[in-house]
Amino acid sequence: MARKAGKSKTRSAPTPRRKAASASAAPRRKKVVRGRKKEADTGSKLIDVAGGIAEQVSGGRDPGIHIPVRALSNVSFDKKAGLIRMGGNTQRRSFFNVGHAKKFMQTTLIAAGCKELIDQEKTTSIRDLFYHCKHTIPGTKENTFDEQSESDPIIEDLEVAVSSLREELGLFAEPKGAMVGPMTIEDKGDTIDLARMGSGGWAIPSIVESDIIQFKRGKAKFVLLIEKGAVWRRFSEDRFWEKHKCMIIHGGGQPPRGVRRLVWRMHHELKLPVYVLVDNDPWGYYIYSVIKQGSINLAFESQRMAIPAARFIGMSAFDAERFGIDKTVSIKLAEQDIRRAKEVMNYTWFQSRPWQREIKQMLKLGVKLELEALSSKDFSFITESYLPRKLKDRQWLD
Repeated sequence: MARKAGKSKTRSAPTPRRKAASASAAPRRKKVVRGRKKEADTGSKLIDVAGGIAEQVSGGRDPGIHIPVRALSNVSFDKKAGLIRMGGNTQRRSFFNVGHAKKFMQTTLIAAGCKELIDQEKTTSIRDLFYHCKHTIPGTKENTFDEQSESDPIIEDLEVAVSSLREELGLFAEPKGAMVGPMTIEDKGDTIDLARMGSGGWAIPSIVESDIIQFKRGKAKFVLLIEKGAVWRRFSEDRFWEKHKCMIIHGGGQPPRGVRRLVWRMHHELKLPVYVLVDNDPWGYYIYSVIKQGSINLAFESQRMAIPAARFIGMSAFDAERFGIDKTVSIKLAEQDIRRAKEVMNYTWFQSRPWQREIKQMLKLGVKLELEALSSKDFSFITESYLPRKLKDRQWLD
């Protein structure tokens, strides 16, 4: 729960101390599953899917696949675990249903392509898989896929159907996000000192599982996840990470899965607290909620991506008054901002009193604040005054 600066305990340290992971964390002594075994498990699941289709055909039945519904109607919030979880509702995608036939064919093609990758112990991009599966069906003028916008949702359907991340299917996305800080890692056998990565930082890959990335040594006390790359650069240039002994990471807006998964690993395996720094607008609030509770599309993997103990450290709707930020740098809420804020306010996981108070304050003021607005006071105000004070005074929301 957020605390006002005047009421904080003066004995609070300038930087937060290590805190044990939340109750939903994996047991500390749990053996890490290596990539080969996970790939083998995923390959077995794909074989089971194919076997089920073959069995239905042999029995003279309409072959089909059950796909869990990826929608708000099929998710629930587990208050005890602090996670969004997927429900049990499914849709059957079958070959003899005219409305499903093409998607059924596309699903089997994507599954076959992923099985090839696993068998060959290779990985590829989702764009590359699209081209691998794209061709004209013999004897027709019909293409299996016309645009990548058709194959991407099929990949997500396959993920939930076999309960495996796309990375376990051998697929990666373009790297998005960077990290710097007092830590040494090993990336596929190469030792990398993350404190010596220049101005651009270490580019976070899409696949960050333990068989690829291992944490070797580190002095970090916490992880700071920053919404924007431009703001992250200010923290990097000012060497905030060196002074405050932390890892600073950005995901270029909504963090991609590789960034979320890496932060999850750092929190659970290294027991590092996670703080999220985003804009004061409904979209910033939502980014934080995805980090903390998980997302609807990936609800089936919340336990491996969401961090219920993550803390929202700004920007807050109360920060303009607290830090004397001039009203001229605020931005009037648009209709879509107001509509989105009300939607977020109704989410089960935003029903706590502090969060209701936070969102109501933004709506009451009728404005939003971007992190860059702090530069109106000084270019380094965010790194030298704003965030150090919020950490010291424990001005965050849980």
